[in-house]
Amino acid sequence: MLEGYRGRALHVLASINADVGDVIELNSDKVHLRGILMPSYSKDDSIVVLKLDNGYNVGFSVDKVKVSLVERSSKKEPEKTESNKPGKVKIISTGGTIVSKVEYETGAVRPALTTEEIIKFVPEIQDITSISANVLFSILSENMNPKFWVKIAESVKRAFEEGSEGVVVAHGTDTMSYTASALAFSLNVLPGPVVLVGSQRSSDRPSSDSGINLVSSVLLANQAPFGEVVVNMHGESSDTYTLAHRGVKVRKMHTSRRDAFQSVNDLPLAKVIWKEKLVKLLRTDYRRKSDHIEMNAKFDERVFLLKFYPGLKPDIVELLLSAGYKGIIVEGTGLGHTSSEFQEAFRKATKEGVFVGMTSQCLFGRVNMNVYQTGRILQQAGVIPLGDMLPEVALVKLMWVLGQTDDLEQITKIMLKNVVGEYNPRHLLDHFPRWKHE
Repeated sequence: MLEGYRGRALHVLASINADVGDVIELNSDKVHLRGILMPSYSKDDSIVVLKLDNGYNVGFSVDKVKVSLVERSSKKEPEKTESNKPGKVKIISTGGTIVSKVEYETGAVRPALTTEEIIKFVPEIQDITSISANVLFSILSENMNPKFWVKIAESVKRAFEEGSEGVVVAHGTDTMSYTASALAFSLNVLPGPVVLVGSQRSSDRPSSDSGINLVSSVLLANQAPFGEVVVNMHGESSDTYTLAHRGVKVRKMHTSRRDAFQSVNDLPLAKVIWKEKLVKLLRTDYRRKSDHIEMNAKFDERVFLLKFYPGLKPDIVELLLSAGYKGIIVEGTGLGHTSSEFQEAFRKATKEGVFVGMTSQCLFGRVNMNVYQTGRILQQAGVIPLGDMLPEVALVKLMWVLGQTDDLEQITKIMLKNVVGEYNPRHLLDHFPRWKHE
């Protein structure tokens, strides 16, 4: 049961009859620490790993400290990874940093931990509610694609049908907002929360956010009253709370900060204060839980996200048409512009039944193509302004809409409909990155 331990560390732990999950003390002239004994993933056979009360994991060599047993764990063994026994919260693992560890020889982060190992790594989640788990696949998020979105949606649906009251999806952070949008559109009637969670730093780094993010996500899936897809990540750079962002209004806004995720043109749905096991709702306009689940997970990948820049030539549109693309989401400048050279290219595209929608590179604020002449000209060519929809959300939504119909009039109608909160009718002035003022 001393998973991962060998050599000197295994000998010391076995001599005090310790097991993973027990409370252990490490003492020396300079070190006095108490925490839960965790599995070891270290190549050094002298290292013991403890989880401290603050949520961090630390490792010390048994050659430098005295190890003593304080309290035995009363926790049951976690369910086997592929168990069919339903828990009130189901954890579905798809990969990413939250289920990765550092390969110490190279310093690289490798997908390594199964979901069962995550439960062992964060045993306190079993104090919240009953947990069941399975590994759907183990990929880094840059390898995610619409076919995987469908598999995740199917797995979420199956979890609810088997009796789960909430679902946590472990996912890499880089493309998490795309998957959150795909699940939101595919599962727009839900009997409970679907919480996507990841970590900016792998689970065995001293500054990892994985443990707190996972604990708070299980709390959210267990307690939240909404039937929505959300992304739950650190709400600040320290470890006080996480924020649950609506899945179609969130973006990763920083490459490495632990509070990298932010609601854009929107407010988070909830704040999770993990130490107090408290879910605090921040708004009341959430989608209520349904008594059933509906799934419509069909995507047409023939959609292109076109980022306009000075000097971009309109012949790129001709290339997209010749390649068989059925939709183009333009990431335009400011209020929704490209150069006027694109007017005829977009007109040709829309006449051929290709949907062309306009979003803004600014992210904050909304498209308004009635202010300047260029915007009006592009609208006359058939370009549809998409309000405050984020470019990647518009891309995923168009894939989903094209999976339902190829009629341009119907496509336009659904793209302009607020399906799961992807449109926000009004904005607050303080919706800007938190770290901008630090």
